[in-house]
Amino acid sequence: MHRKIILRVLVVAAVALAAGLIYRALSQYSPAEIGASIASIPMSNFLTGVGFAALSYLCLTGFDALALRYAGHPLPYWQSALASFTSLAIGHNVGVAALSSGAVRYRFYSRWGLGAEAIAKIIVFCGVTVGLGLLTLAGVCLVAMPESVTGLSGLAPAIARALGCVCLAIVAIYLLFAAFLRGRLHFRKWSFALPSLPIACGQVLIGTVNFAFVAACLHQMLPEEAGYPQTTAAYVVANLTAIVSHVPGGLGVLEGTIAYVIGSAASIGALIAFRTAYFFIPLPFGLLSLLISEMLLRPADKRQEERNLRIKRTAGDMKA
Repeated sequence: MHRKIILRVLVVAAVALAAGLIYRALSQYSPAEIGASIASIPMSNFLTGVGFAALSYLCLTGFDALALRYAGHPLPYWQSALASFTSLAIGHNVGVAALSSGAVRYRFYSRWGLGAEAIAKIIVFCGVTVGLGLLTLAGVCLVAMPESVTGLSGLAPAIARALGCVCLAIVAIYLLFAAFLRGRLHFRKWSFALPSLPIACGQVLIGTVNFAFVAACLHQMLPEEAGYPQTTAAYVVANLTAIVSHVPGGLGVLEGTIAYVIGSAASIGALIAFRTAYFFIPLPFGLLSLLISEMLLRPADKRQEERNLRIKRTAGDMKA
């Protein structure tokens, strides 16, 4: 009972914090500025950006599906998709994903019979998948077009290309470990097992495609002269900073990325449109999903008790 109370308090706190972050992000602009900025973006571009955001969230459901296979607790896709979308629609706005989206994931998966250890594996696995996707896309951008990020990062092209090679090397080492190392790896107090090579390859692929879709969503909000490769390169480099700093929703990081790509004068409309498409539109659906699930979904042990009770009643009726 004590644990249930704590979880419900965390749910309420997450809803309140998400609402506060939306207010803080938008309160710096007047309604007229917001309306004019969004109106300056063609509706076809905005809707296309929303489509790319939806594809990104679809990729993110694949994170959980793979994580459940890795943890040895595969569930029907609708369950992993529900837990993934709800947790990330909230966690993307709240920030500190390991705590915010992790708490929501725990709420869902514990209902469906998973223990704390399995849920922890899922959360860590999804975090590793994010890192692998970001490292892969950043490595490709830094190696293929280092000049695209030198203005944002201040690095010389040769150094940027070298860092790109390091990013790709880390991903390659991870895949090699997954292919040839078996058993558990030990690092200080932690012990973990690597996924199989097919699952590891799936992590790299789906993680990279996810960030490509996010960058495509951002690109749709920018003027025509902003190229997709330049936007992608700037975005993934900025996201490395966002993940390290645990900034909620990339606050400040996205502003720097967009200002670098198109200049600060035109950044308000693109910034608001992107945040609306990728953060604010999914958030109410995630909150609604969480609230409905709190009312409708029951813990696995309670469902099992009800099944046992029905079996006993059926057996009693047969005897009678």
